Amino acid sequence: MVCSFRKRFYKRIKSFLAICCFLLPTYFIYRYSLVKGGPLCMKSTCSCETCITDRGVSHWFDKRFNSSIQPQLTSDNEKIPQEDLLWWLGLQSRFPTLSNAHSRLFDGMPKSDPFKTNNSCLCRRCAVVGNSGNLKGSNYGQLIDSQDFVIRMNKAVTKGHESDVGKKTTHHFMYPESAKDLEPNIHLVLVPFKPHDLLWFVNALSKRNNMLTYKRVKRYIKADRDKVVIFHPTFFKYIHDKWTEHHGRYPSTGMLALIFGLHICDQLSVFGYGADRKGNWHHYWENNRLAGAFHRTGVHNATFETHIISRLAEIGKIQLYRGRHGGS
Repeated sequence: MVCSFRKRFYKRIKSFLAICCFLLPTYFIYRYSLVKGGPLCMKSTCSCETCITDRGVSHWFDKRFNSSIQPQLTSDNEKIPQEDLLWWLGLQSRFPTLSNAHSRLFDGMPKSDPFKTNNSCLCRRCAVVGNSGNLKGSNYGQLIDSQDFVIRMNKAVTKGHESDVGKKTTHHFMYPESAKDLEPNIHLVLVPFKPHDLLWFVNALSKRNNMLTYKRVKRYIKADRDKVVIFHPTFFKYIHDKWTEHHGRYPSTGMLALIFGLHICDQLSVFGYGADRKGNWHHYWENNRLAGAFHRTGVHNATFETHIISRLAEIGKIQLYRGRHGGS
């Protein structure tokens, strides 16, 4: 009787020790991960329920999305492949050569990708906010401001429209002809459509004299120099090749911002794209509801870009909000 009890006792001790041998390393790894960057994640991509980078959801998406292409220029990737450089230089033949501004750009540039993280426990939620009139009366402001990153573009106005478009901005896309002053702590994302834009940018930040482009532009801009992002010409061409598929001469700023969001975010909500419910292309801060220049310019293909955005929404890679009348 005593011998049988001892056998059962020792058997339970062995089982307990075996469990400890399994659980203790897991516990210490978990504690270490808390110190280094948060709890371990079951998923390898991000901690969201679904992540943009999840593969196998759509063959159409997987053929186009290339996570290895970095969206912004840094001192680590400033060398532009010859094919990409020639394409970019040819976008606007009026300025066919690369100015010496290129070598001066990296004085305050980050040395590596400022948006890259090795912590798969993050769930970075972002909003890309276009300027469409379909935002009027939408009451999306609170939802937009609740995102981790809020990306806006060009002449976007928030004052007086906070209930519809929010007031938070973390990244603002612009080029010389669409430039505006920015509040502190906002990333200025320069989209260089031509080499001259780089020279304008360097001079505008340092308050030096600027050459004129095809129209009058701001001579100086207010922005945080340590939060500047230069859109990479290689990433520009990647969008033209893989996403807009050469429809239009080159992608619009709105399309560049959206694909940028796909690459730096884990989940992406898209607001203010497309026409309003009457088919008008205008800005939400304007009263003019005539068809906008973007849809008629011939430089961008608004119809094809709208198709891409709708397709991304259909496969669940973005959450598309169409305005008060269109819903989400």
